[in-house]
Amino acid sequence: MSKQPKCPFEDAVVGEESETVSNPFTGFKCELTPDAVATYDVIKGAEMLGQSHIVRKGLDWFIKHYTKEYMILLD
Repeated sequence: MSKQPKCPFEDAVVGEESETVSNPFTGFKCELTPDAVATYDVIKGAEMLGQSHIVRKGLDWFIKHYTKEYMILLD
């Protein structure tokens, strides 16, 4: 079994279960691991707060570890 990548944000709340996340613009959905959900949530929060350096860190993590999901949810 391969080890799942950990959320790059130390203060993020990581749940116990995978979740389905929808792109708010297209409606396309992806199943994400708990760490990917936490990273996605941090990205979306940072977008609302204009914290571009946090958004970039999260996007880079998604591109590296979840390329397909990045293209569906965040591109």
